[in-house]
Amino acid sequence: MLLQFSSAQGPEECCIAVEKALACFFIEAKKREVMVNTLETVASKHGLKSALVALEGHGAEELAQLWSGTIQWQCQSPLRPKHKRKNWFINVIRFSPIQTIEESDIEFEFIKAQGPGGQHVNKTCSAVRAKHLATGISVKVQSERSQHANKN
Repeated sequence: MLLQFSSAQGPEECCIAVEKALACFFIEAKKREVMVNTLETVASKHGLKSALVALEGHGAEELAQLWSGTIQWQCQSPLRPKHKRKNWFINVIRFSPIQTIEESDIEFEFIKAQGPGGQHVNKTCSAVRAKHLATGISVKVQSERSQHANKN
């Protein structure tokens, strides 16, 4: 199970809150005997923009449930002492592990692209449609090619 701690588009104070909340999370995880592995962090000037952690152990599900959602961190700004705002918000999102999909479960279809591109679009099958057979979910990917783009 994965948890992402994020300051989103918040100010640097929110990045500080992410770093402090993550430190509190590690302490609580240790008390509950949940193993935490930091997979990725994105640093900011004064803290962390985001952190992605993996949880393992019997109490991992309960711990993730407790921490998921919006967290309000209350403190005077250490960066702007006269700033009136004292509430800083961060988000903790829970993700399930990514399930691998076998290529044999996907049907690929090569089709003509749509949009600008002139003769190239009309004659070649440069777009790809991939359909997951079990769920029926499909995606179409096509590259944009136009005379104007080729001139530049």
